[in-house]
Amino acid sequence: MNQGRFISRNAVYWRDQPAIRFKHHSITYHELDTRSNRLANALLGLGLSKGDRVAIQAWNRPEIIELECALYKAGLVKVALNARLAPSELAETVGNAQARILIADAAHHDAAHEACRHVDCLERLVNLAADYGAPSDYETLLAAAASHNPDIDMQADDLAVLHFTSGSTGKLKAAMQTVGNRLASLRKVVMGRMRAQPGEVLALAGPVTHASGMFMQPFLFQGGTILLHEKFDPEAFLESAQRHRAAFTFMVPTMINMLITHPALHHYDLSALRQVSYGGAPMAPARIQQAWEALGPILSQGYGAGETTGGMVMLDKLDHARAMRGDQQLLMSCGRAFGETELCLRDDAGEPVATGEIGEITVRGPDIFAGYWREPTLTANALRDGWCHTGDLARMDEEGFLYIVDRKKDMIISGGFNVYPTEVEQALYQHPEVYEACVFGVPDDVWGESVKAAVVLRPGAQISEEVLVAHCKALLADFKKPRSIDLLGEMPKNANGKISRKALKDPYWEGRERLVI
Repeated sequence: MNQGRFISRNAVYWRDQPAIRFKHHSITYHELDTRSNRLANALLGLGLSKGDRVAIQAWNRPEIIELECALYKAGLVKVALNARLAPSELAETVGNAQARILIADAAHHDAAHEACRHVDCLERLVNLAADYGAPSDYETLLAAAASHNPDIDMQADDLAVLHFTSGSTGKLKAAMQTVGNRLASLRKVVMGRMRAQPGEVLALAGPVTHASGMFMQPFLFQGGTILLHEKFDPEAFLESAQRHRAAFTFMVPTMINMLITHPALHHYDLSALRQVSYGGAPMAPARIQQAWEALGPILSQGYGAGETTGGMVMLDKLDHARAMRGDQQLLMSCGRAFGETELCLRDDAGEPVATGEIGEITVRGPDIFAGYWREPTLTANALRDGWCHTGDLARMDEEGFLYIVDRKKDMIISGGFNVYPTEVEQALYQHPEVYEACVFGVPDDVWGESVKAAVVLRPGAQISEEVLVAHCKALLADFKKPRSIDLLGEMPKNANGKISRKALKDPYWEGRERLVI
């Protein structure tokens, strides 16, 4: 099945209903279908054929949604690039993807133009106007193209998306998501994670080139309206969600923190909001409880990755409610595998671990990616014996709830003891004056590694490193408590807006031959 057919079908079912709202624009299903048809035909008319890559770098805007619909219809491959990539990273990523076309908004025009000079595979740069629909290269292409759906035949194992990681490991890699993977992702959202009615509104303010974008096609499939924000601004989001009666949203924990601490939160009517999905990074139980109290019983957490084509484990609203009634340990969990996902925790020998024991998360199912683009060694390491090895460590209780311990590579080994940064961070977050925390290992001549924390305090807070260390000592085994804490004005963030553990940790290891991993 070609997902582009759903858009054409919905243009019949809900012709004049808004598919996208963006600033002062409202794009109907008929307009989305017609414009994506024209774009699909325009790209094919430039000489592209099934399987060719098309890249886009832009802040959130309707053309990203139009492009995704068009690429399905034309059988082409989406390379959605983070809007925060530096010019050199843009050129490297586009070259790695071997993209033939690059589409860029006005904010990225100069970097995109420079990339075209240095990337041999790039044949054409298509510029977007600053305002949606205004004269541009993009609009010229659409105007000259046919308006019918080219409807290229697609098979389940055909490549649909190259999903590049944020680069937290320092290794450029892209998960190859197939047509079958993307359809499996659509099924698990529609059937399990975000069941909507035609006309309901999904507010998206995070980058739709990444996790937020995984909800676009499933929501359009159901006849919903995507309320798209260029960037996340808490008050602008609140005003828009109230005005358009948003029923759903997806946020990363940093966005939720900003929302629930905003002084104007309760000045807005969010009564239509019936689900706030969150994921993309761990969220401390104390923060989840604060969000529940601020937003109501509407939280739903997901855990997944580009390798799993979105969320595969879910802590739904009922699970959150159960936690708030007394099963507090569930707030430490990311939930249970849902949909078609099979999940097993394994030890270093590849054997399943017992209930309650820590093991690496391995998964299989129709949503598991086809491997890493042009990286056979990485692919062979990740896909073994029919299972995807995620590199994440977790334990599972007798009811199947999954408790993420940490990324395997982030584990600290201090004096022969394993210390998991997330556990220490959760202890820090229990202090009322801590706003953000990040824990990592630093070199120690005696212990191999010692535990260090970086902390951002709440505005106006004045507490010392010693107070925070004592706080952790009261909650954790002595070997787990931070040996030192840096109080920062703000945390370094990666291109996805997540706290960058790498940026904090790497300077301490510079020039050393690391003997402890």
